[in-house]
Amino acid sequence: MAKKWYVLHTYSGYENKVKSNLEHRIESMGLEDRIFDIQIPTEEVTEIKDGGRRVTSDKKVFPGYVLVRMELDDQSWSVVRNTPGVTGFVGAQGKPSPLSREEFNKIMKRTHSDAPRKTASNLSVGQSVKVVSGPLAEFDGTISEVQPDAGKVKVMVSIFGRETPVELSYDQVSRL
Repeated sequence: MAKKWYVLHTYSGYENKVKSNLEHRIESMGLEDRIFDIQIPTEEVTEIKDGGRRVTSDKKVFPGYVLVRMELDDQSWSVVRNTPGVTGFVGAQGKPSPLSREEFNKIMKRTHSDAPRKTASNLSVGQSVKVVSGPLAEFDGTISEVQPDAGKVKVMVSIFGRETPVELSYDQVSRL
């Protein structure tokens, strides 16, 4: 029987608890030869808080989902399915569908240390901001675009009576 990766749906926020519960169940029921690995994909995200303070933390790539590598049979399915916090397997008509190797690699690629960092902020399109540093400091503007992967925003600033788009980093602006 083949070892494949399956996706479990869990109660949101219970991913770590499900992993812990499942590890205990595997050990107590002697299923180490059928259930091999459990992953909760996370990525590092840097948030810009008010005042330009940067806070880096790990965020779940898919909240409410856990990946399990296992040989699927009636016993292993039952143990996983009846683990507290698990609401079911992802698949069509209640039948678990394994991930392809490409799908698994694509998901896990986001978790590696060389994956591009994400920057999150409380900035959004249409929001009024003040430029706090750089050559346009003290100018007010309106956000026209947010680029979380780059940690930048495009702000429409009125210069000499004309709206001019300016690309700034998150820490160069503050909300009005």
